[in-house]
Amino acid sequence: MTTQPQQQTNVPAQLVKELRERTNAGFSDCRAALVESGGDIEKAIDVLRKKGQAAAQKKSARAASEGLVGHYVHAGGKIGVLVEVNCESDFVARTEQFQQLCHEIAMHIAALDPRFVRREEVTPEILEREREIYRAQARATGKPDPVIEKIVNGKMEKFYEETCLYEQHFIKDESVTIKDLIAQRIAVIGENISVRRFVRFKVGEGAASAEPPAAQ
Repeated sequence: MTTQPQQQTNVPAQLVKELRERTNAGFSDCRAALVESGGDIEKAIDVLRKKGQAAAQKKSARAASEGLVGHYVHAGGKIGVLVEVNCESDFVARTEQFQQLCHEIAMHIAALDPRFVRREEVTPEILEREREIYRAQARATGKPDPVIEKIVNGKMEKFYEETCLYEQHFIKDESVTIKDLIAQRIAVIGENISVRRFVRFKVGEGAASAEPPAAQ
């Protein structure tokens, strides 16, 4: 009568190792996720993501005033990025996991050139200009107004995905956004983590920067 629970918890160590490498989650969390998913590693990743997002939401209200300035210079020295990533303690800021995250985010910014950190930072003027452009494009197709608004809303989501760091798909794993990546690391590290600002330099061009909104 006790053989079934034993079978359910008999997760191969190699499978746990592979899941840890893919998610950076702890051993016990990976093992529990694999048990819950019946040994299916893709479903286990989904389990960890959901738990990570829930943990990140609980921690997001906590102050993150420590951190590091991560940096990345692209091969050839033509593109360089500085990014400020915040956490709650200097201890976490000095860990290898946090430093790796800072480097990965800087590398991502160098590759995909976002304009903003979060969608909430896009100014109303920019949003209205983009909406008007998309409306004009949709009207040219002759479609009715309700359909036009659906098209505009869809294009605005694409705009956020292309221009906002948190909405972009991570260049090393396109199945997750930068927001998801940060949530995963929050779940592992146990502290609130957030990107405050960044600046991207490209030889021959002006520096592109994203600053947090000014306090009102």
